[in-house]
Amino acid sequence: MIRHAVLQLKPEKGQIHKNLQHIAQALSELRRYRPQVAVLPETFLTGYFLQGGVRELAMTREELALRLEALYQSLSWDEPLDLIVGFYEREGGVYYNSAAYFELGGRGLLHVHRKVFLPTYGVFDEERYISRGSRIQAFDTRFGRVALLICEDFWHSVTATIAALDGAEIIYVPSASPARGFAGAEPANVARWKSLVQAMAAEHGVYVVLSSLVGLEAGKGLAGGSVVAGPEGNLLAQAPAFEEAALIAEIDLERLAPVRYDNPLLPDLEGGLPLLMTDLQRVMEHPRRGGRA
Repeated sequence: MIRHAVLQLKPEKGQIHKNLQHIAQALSELRRYRPQVAVLPETFLTGYFLQGGVRELAMTREELALRLEALYQSLSWDEPLDLIVGFYEREGGVYYNSAAYFELGGRGLLHVHRKVFLPTYGVFDEERYISRGSRIQAFDTRFGRVALLICEDFWHSVTATIAALDGAEIIYVPSASPARGFAGAEPANVARWKSLVQAMAAEHGVYVVLSSLVGLEAGKGLAGGSVVAGPEGNLLAQAPAFEEAALIAEIDLERLAPVRYDNPLLPDLEGGLPLLMTDLQRVMEHPRRGGRA
């Protein structure tokens, strides 16, 4: 069993040091649960709606590693701690919306994922300020093989499919989702996230961990609603909307084999996908949008 802490926290916009202190405080309060993996939301270190401020606040992965190692040392943690955190990344003169996976007190930085799908609709204008990532890949941790996707990445089913085919047993999804749709018991986007997480987990027989930002930024309320789903598509834990919360969830990777045996969609996909590659190439070369040539 892998004990996870999903930290649905509110950042202070542009205040990296204070946001690191907020992480330290939250982890200190959870020490009695002895979490082995902690998951932070998208762009938690700075807040999401930075616009041109990205250039001033983005960090290199080396700078991030130094800050997180200092945070870990301040906690006097008595064992390694795996930490997933969203941040704006700088590499040379190029900027990305990224998420990093660290094994603190161990091997350090294991992987950085750069957001591929940058929304430019509604309240979003990401591609004006940052560049797209270009890779979806799983990687090995001390617990198993995992993948990172960021917010809209996960709304395109092909990304989770690639991650699962690459061997991911857990897909971590840092998110920042402004609330919209208030006719039901919860915001419509929170309900949609739940259905997506459950459907993707069940289709591929994986665990999905969504950590979603909360707070008010640029007049927009970030909804929260973090969830953890098991490989049967069942919800193992869920956080409320619009407030800070910490979810503690146990993930048992030994559940994957029997679930996939009973519902072998992933092996079927591995066998059938090569047969469809010609058609995939065809539609990529000659896309038809809205049913029109």
